[in-house]
Amino acid sequence: MVYLTRRETFNAAHRLYVQAWTEEENFAMFGKCANKNWHGHNYQLFVTVKGEPDVHTGFIIDAKKLSEVIKKEIVDRFDHQNLNEDTPYFKTIQPSTENFCKVIWNILEPLITDGVLHCIKLQETENIYAEYFGEQERKHP
Repeated sequence: MVYLTRRETFNAAHRLYVQAWTEEENFAMFGKCANKNWHGHNYQLFVTVKGEPDVHTGFIIDAKKLSEVIKKEIVDRFDHQNLNEDTPYFKTIQPSTENFCKVIWNILEPLITDGVLHCIKLQETENIYAEYFGEQERKHP
């Protein structure tokens, strides 16, 4: 099995908070991420596809086509957006990095027809990233 990873970048803003909580409770839980004026990140997205290379091309998936799909479906959709207000994905869930990984997986997974989507890694800051490997993780307690 071979793993190919493509990296793309985009910027987006969000706010982590629970509407039913006071500002103090939100700040105690989320710190500066609960700022009522939002805050932004320069996200780095790593999409990993696994499979066996094609006998003729040597590719699992054409990296250029993978990049085009990621740009069209993720970068164009989320770049310079307020995740809480400008997208429908975070109306009922926190726009955390963890949840964002799952949203990206659900958008991309049906579109990956060469190879198999293996991992979404979303780096929020130089020190924080989350990875999601799809529903197969739930099979292992």
